[in-house]
Amino acid sequence: MSFTVEEIARRLNGRVEGNGALEVKGVESLDQARPFELSFLGNPRYSPAMKTTKAGVVLVSEAWTGETQATLIRVKSADAAFAQVAFWLARPAITHKPGIHPTAVVAADALLGRDVTVGPHCVIESGAVIGSGTVLVAQVYIGHSCEVGENCLFYPHVTLREYTRTGNRVILQNGAVIGSDGFGYVKEAGHWKKIPQVGIVVLEDDVEIGANTTIDRARFGETRIGKGTKLDNLIQVAHNVTIGEDTALAAQVGIAGSAHIGSRVQFGGQVGVGGHLHIGDDTVVMAQSGVSKNVPSASIMFGSPAAPALEAKKLHATVMRLPEMKKKLSEMEARLKAVEEKQ
Repeated sequence: MSFTVEEIARRLNGRVEGNGALEVKGVESLDQARPFELSFLGNPRYSPAMKTTKAGVVLVSEAWTGETQATLIRVKSADAAFAQVAFWLARPAITHKPGIHPTAVVAADALLGRDVTVGPHCVIESGAVIGSGTVLVAQVYIGHSCEVGENCLFYPHVTLREYTRTGNRVILQNGAVIGSDGFGYVKEAGHWKKIPQVGIVVLEDDVEIGANTTIDRARFGETRIGKGTKLDNLIQVAHNVTIGEDTALAAQVGIAGSAHIGSRVQFGGQVGVGGHLHIGDDTVVMAQSGVSKNVPSASIMFGSPAAPALEAKKLHATVMRLPEMKKKLSEMEARLKAVEEKQ
């Protein structure tokens, strides 16, 4: 599939600067794009790449100024527009034919809604309920008495342990494990004794969980992920954690038990949050930060231990200057010693 630049601009309500008749056959990054491909400039700091890109056409903001040989389409948001174009030019979507594959194992008392797809080697245990239109691609395990909503999509090797509940339109990427036992032990006579983890996990509507991410069942009560929240790959969510609505957590985040993460929160990669802490709504925690105390709403945090970003960056800048400061101090001590020796 392909579109001309003029067709793309019309669909995006954008403005063309350059060759509107150019045919676009794909999308790519600025440094990898070829003359028949479209790219975008989402962050002004990558503007130098505009001088060297071989892309035939680039989406830019209405306000961008700079040098480039590429045809431009000016739009309100280059990021959002690029996502739309990528979707239009994508390979055909994979469709799944409803039905139960012969190799699947489905308990006699499991309840499946209309047009459910159960792929090869899936297992659905006793008492499970699967909503209409849901797709289990292959090798998915649905534990005893789980409740899965409508129009969900679970990719291969997903595991839902017993009593887990999901809302509608939930997406679980490959290898996600929902409802494994929380890390609960007590030491008795020098040995670790397991504390039963008798709670559940609840994923609300429109949640998406990345590949090989794990969400532990609660020790009691619920571990809950709020509506519209998105978790990246390789994230660990411990028992009794609650995460609000429309929150986004990047890869390798770790959240300790009973922490509460608010709504519309954003975590960069490898953020760590201590147990029983409260992160307020609309907070941003920058990558590799370690949160060791409660964070008020609408904060921007950075560092380990995490502190307000402006304060943390000033501290970091000072620390980076320590070798220079040490050298200057040594020179001052040497001069002082020389003056004292002359007296």
